[in-house]
Amino acid sequence: MLTTLTDGFLCCLLGKTPNAVGPLDSVESRDGFTFLEVKPGRVLRIRHSAPERAEAPAEPARNRRGAVRCRRRISLYRNGQLLIENLGEGHNPEPEAGAEMEMPDPPGIPSGIGIPPRDAAKRRKRKPKKVVTVDCQKHITSCKATHGDVVLFFIHGVGGSLDIWKEQLEFFSRLGYEVVAPDLAGHGCSSAPPVAAAYTFYALAEDMRAVFQRYAKGRNILVGHSYGVSFCTFLAHEYPELVHKVIMINGGGPTALEPSLCSIFNLPPCVLHCLSPCLAWSFLKAGFARQGAKEKQLLREGNAFNVSSFVLRATMSGQYWPEGDELYHAELAVPVLLVHGMHDKFVPVEEDQRMAEILLIAFLKVIDEGSHMVMLECPDTVNTLLHEFVLWEPDTPDGDGDTK
Repeated sequence: MLTTLTDGFLCCLLGKTPNAVGPLDSVESRDGFTFLEVKPGRVLRIRHSAPERAEAPAEPARNRRGAVRCRRRISLYRNGQLLIENLGEGHNPEPEAGAEMEMPDPPGIPSGIGIPPRDAAKRRKRKPKKVVTVDCQKHITSCKATHGDVVLFFIHGVGGSLDIWKEQLEFFSRLGYEVVAPDLAGHGCSSAPPVAAAYTFYALAEDMRAVFQRYAKGRNILVGHSYGVSFCTFLAHEYPELVHKVIMINGGGPTALEPSLCSIFNLPPCVLHCLSPCLAWSFLKAGFARQGAKEKQLLREGNAFNVSSFVLRATMSGQYWPEGDELYHAELAVPVLLVHGMHDKFVPVEEDQRMAEILLIAFLKVIDEGSHMVMLECPDTVNTLLHEFVLWEPDTPDGDGDTK
């Protein structure tokens, strides 16, 4: 226990990650960090700030203000095409028996030429492979700092740490919000297991589930950056009644995760270790709109890519999540704010635009001066957008689920 705590404190002071951490449940250090054991020997560093407040008075009735009826029918066809129908109050949410969709003729073939009428009709009709119906009532309310049931979770991406949220954590903590920000396994000051299986999407997602279950309250707001957006989506799908809102920063499109065979991170560990000094420089060039002294300092302070080559390679190679496709995202009924840095060289704006089209309740905000690390580059703008969304609630007392 003593060795574990010493390693944790040295990690925070020196910025180094211990390779092995002994078992412990949860230890609060003097600098405001908590070390939470999510599995035996698997310990995450967490920044948890909870304001001391008297028991909050009961919130007055809102006369159905903020009530939104989320109704949509999602049809998935064998060619991968998705048909999304946002349904109003007058529509039957149940799929029609034998529902079919008219498919266009293949390109280059004039319509109907050389095909008998009956065969042409059969060729142009397709039955969906799967039909999913979303029909629920959401009560979306303003989340103020005085509300004791509100918690904000911040999840970073590959190669970063909770330090990239420094400006956001300080901003919301000053306002009186309860905030939680973990280091992913192998990142920041969390323990770094020596096996690649510890860094798959599913392993990291279970870590985030454990953190969420530990700190979640009645209304929880998830904020993710890059790869961290996938974990926010996973939690929102798993806990639809507890996740109140989601914020996705430069997270990309609603596509299933699959590691690229041509990725630089699939090189042998010895080669990747030699390239590690170049990765931070490359990340600076691609992750920031400008590459001056200020940006270099922000990169160092945020501990971006300050991880071992083994953890970096294992995390990138472990990005396999076939369930997280367009259908998975289309099923979400939680309001989502998409924030995109216009100069992002990792994530094209078209991907976030596609995400906004797929999600049921989504708002896309583009920051012209920002790039992939927009929360570090433009903290004031990002903090304002996030706070406005945290306070947002629908104006209409009864929505039909078509709010965009």
